[in-house]
Amino acid sequence: MKTNDVVADGFGRVRDIVHGVVEGIKPAHLTYRVDPQANTIAWLIWHLSRVQDDHVADVAGMEQAWIADGWADRFGLPFDHSAIGYGQSPDEVSAVQIDDPKLLLDYFDAVHARTLDYISGLSDDDLDRVVDTSWDPAVTLGVRLVSAISDDLQHVGQAAYVKGVAQRVA
Repeated sequence: MKTNDVVADGFGRVRDIVHGVVEGIKPAHLTYRVDPQANTIAWLIWHLSRVQDDHVADVAGMEQAWIADGWADRFGLPFDHSAIGYGQSPDEVSAVQIDDPKLLLDYFDAVHARTLDYISGLSDDDLDRVVDTSWDPAVTLGVRLVSAISDDLQHVGQAAYVKGVAQRVA
């Protein structure tokens, strides 16, 4: 197995869990909050998709699907198109009102496809390329991709937890 296959497998596991959380969900559960400060499933899936889109587009030197493919307009969120969810307030989280789970999955799947396309052309040497010098040590492409997988898994795990609570109480 090649290194890019391992990275693709990691992103594939994220995809499987995202679909497990969102497919068949009741639309009302997308915006359920375990408390007034908590993240919703809609926000968590939107955010993890936005971060992956942002990070992969940056290292690949391409425009984000969010803008290039018109997802920002389809979602119609009250944020600047550059917003990825980082540092958003509870009020901003509640502004992510998604009635159609398919919209979340379609955007996530578009980002996932772009990610796999990019990863498929990478060599092991590519993963050593420094992509961010604002950290010490500098961040390599391999570290950035693993970081995106890790962040995605944390957020989709949170979404799975919220779905379980919502199914019991809402």
